[in-house]
Amino acid sequence: MVRTQVQLTEEQARRLRALAREEGVSLAEMVRRAVEGYLQEKENGGFAERAERALAAVGRFASGLRDVSQEHDRYLAME
Repeated sequence: MVRTQVQLTEEQARRLRALAREEGVSLAEMVRRAVEGYLQEKENGGFAERAERALAAVGRFASGLRDVSQEHDRYLAME
């Protein structure tokens, strides 16, 4: 691993320490997880890009059923 130094606001440090305690891991592990999550998000396209792709699919497919929004559980149970 590579050692690095970052400066956090007091609030960021407090919140990270609280999360680390809750999860039973070190502060360094919490920072590594946060960095990894950020990198994956950037590499896989950010939220805006994913939302745009999802919205582009709206209306492109049709089931022929008119009550799916109300009866989705029933239709899923049929599978």
